[in-house]
Amino acid sequence: MKKSVVTKVKLTRNQSLVLDSLIKAGQPSGAYALLDTLRPHGFKAPLQIYRALEQLIDLGLAHRLESLNAFIACSHVSCESSGATAFVICDKCETVQEICDESISNFLSSLARKTKIRASKSSIELHGLCNGCSAVSHS
Repeated sequence: MKKSVVTKVKLTRNQSLVLDSLIKAGQPSGAYALLDTLRPHGFKAPLQIYRALEQLIDLGLAHRLESLNAFIACSHVSCESSGATAFVICDKCETVQEICDESISNFLSSLARKTKIRASKSSIELHGLCNGCSAVSHS
């Protein structure tokens, strides 16, 4: 987790609880699953979860996986400065690897220039089978 950002930013109680739940889950989590987990802490409505998630994303502490309609805690300190993030997602075990690589950022910047678009955000999601799941399916 991004300890340097967390120490610079004071998170609200709801943000801290949602972020802790994302970290403990260790896998993509939907807003309603987070709500179920956090009901004992006083969460009553999905809007509470969505607000906290939106703020965590803005702070660079969480990401939305569009294809899964789920969220994960950010695992890279340099993520927000790289400009682009890629996710490698196993379709079987749902393991997610977050990849921040300058070459991805450079490629997307070049693509934006070529297509004459001002990109406000970008992420790439690559789906497939991880080594573990691929080995099991070939056995």
